[in-house]
Amino acid sequence: MEGDRKDTGDPGDEKKVKSYAGIPEAAFVEDVDAFMALDENSGGADKVLKKLDEQHSKYKLMEFNLLSKRRRLKAQIPDLEHSLEMIKLLQKQRDSPDDIETQFLLSEQVFVKAAVPPTDMVCLWLGANVMLEYTLDDAMNLLAKNIDTAKTNLSCVEHDLDFLRDQFTTTEVNMARVFNWDVKRRQAAKTTS
Repeated sequence: MEGDRKDTGDPGDEKKVKSYAGIPEAAFVEDVDAFMALDENSGGADKVLKKLDEQHSKYKLMEFNLLSKRRRLKAQIPDLEHSLEMIKLLQKQRDSPDDIETQFLLSEQVFVKAAVPPTDMVCLWLGANVMLEYTLDDAMNLLAKNIDTAKTNLSCVEHDLDFLRDQFTTTEVNMARVFNWDVKRRQAAKTTS
């Protein structure tokens, strides 16, 4: 959030990341007259409004991408945690002579009963139709690392979404200010003519 980036005098504040995904920051137009006098805005208010609208559309596309990434991560984390719990259960039962009675999900709402013998190895889906066999300890370490990475990525995505919302607001305010400036300019031109 914007409030998180205020300068507190701490030298570490300079290192605070505004956006992890490299989202360009929208500059607030403080003085509309000076802004419209810039060479890049010489085409008039309509050209500037079109440029601001394009920037707003780009932010919308970035938001769509970030929201889909957040959705994927929120679905991935519980799956990884469930797999980690299974590894812990297999580790507990490793030295037991008894099989573990369980149910496997075959397809949506279709389960099958199974007996799993004690084991030191487990296969993990890595994605892209790739499955590898790991020892229980290696699988546990890999899953723990993947959970930490997914949670860190989710935190970055949440931060970027907050930052993006600030950019939406700034761009929309800039559009309103330029539009109002143009209306006032046109009204002043009508009264003088």
